[in-house]
Amino acid sequence: MENSSQESHLRSENSVTHESPYPLYAMAVCGQRIAVGSFIEDYANRVDVVSFEPESLSIKTHPSLSFDHPYPPTKLMFDPNSSSRKSSSNRHLLASSGDFLRLWDVGDSSIEPVAVLNNSKSSEFCAPLTSFDWNEIEPKRIGTCSIDTTCTIWDIEKGVVETQLIAHDKEVYDICWGEARVFASVSADGSVRIFDLRDKEHSTIIYESPQPDTPLLRLAWNKQDLRYMATILMDSNKVVILDIRSPTLPVAELERHRACVNAIAWAPQSRRHICSVGDDSQAFIWELPLPPVAGPNGIDPMSMYSAGSEINQLQWSPAQPDWLAIAFSNKMQLLKV
Repeated sequence: MENSSQESHLRSENSVTHESPYPLYAMAVCGQRIAVGSFIEDYANRVDVVSFEPESLSIKTHPSLSFDHPYPPTKLMFDPNSSSRKSSSNRHLLASSGDFLRLWDVGDSSIEPVAVLNNSKSSEFCAPLTSFDWNEIEPKRIGTCSIDTTCTIWDIEKGVVETQLIAHDKEVYDICWGEARVFASVSADGSVRIFDLRDKEHSTIIYESPQPDTPLLRLAWNKQDLRYMATILMDSNKVVILDIRSPTLPVAELERHRACVNAIAWAPQSRRHICSVGDDSQAFIWELPLPPVAGPNGIDPMSMYSAGSEINQLQWSPAQPDWLAIAFSNKMQLLKV
């Protein structure tokens, strides 16, 4: 990624657009494959797997790589082992969350269900899952979070729950892994908490919303520098940057959005860059000094892109680090960065 101290605009001619018959929300990128999930407020939803053709700068659809999904998927994610490969012709494992954690085998010309994992010990029904994260270091492990205040760690090879924790006082909205046995989560109780599976009785509160009980919606851990995290608050235009060595106080707040921020993603191959998208239809890429030091007027984004409507989702894939994927309305768009 080019370094720049001046704001620049990502040009629309450096974008590729896929238009869907339905509103889109969840996305996952694996090499040149992209899975997109519908957001229809009904039981019947869809997931389509399309492919990006970088030579022709086009998106190719595959009618056979599409399947029905119960309720809108809250998140989609490919197996991190395969997500780092650039091939689009291998078989890949895809996970989705909604009513349950589901695994799908994505082949060249078909998609087959592999497993439906229910984290409820007492019922065939499960509290809705808000998000999940796939452990890159130990890919047999997926952590899910739920509105029932719990985080559940699955061993997907055995199809069993490894552990289940009451993680927060209210609904848990996001979860992400830092190390093989260390994860963090955010909640409607307004806190960021870090958990270590080797000491399940304790957690460390890294940050709490300045206004009591303001929910934290998303969490992103900087995989290139695990000292840093980013989170967003409900109905807030800020991206809050945290240093886990200095709990409670943010080391920076990125405040250039003109409406609430909906998604954040650290650059997969740069410890200093993060992207944010929001209801102002803007995608901002920020270059942070590390340690972050904001001037008297705050930090400005190094580049920006204006979409056609509110941007709901964002993915920045290790396999395609030069391209950002955003979702707004019924469109998925790849942006060259």
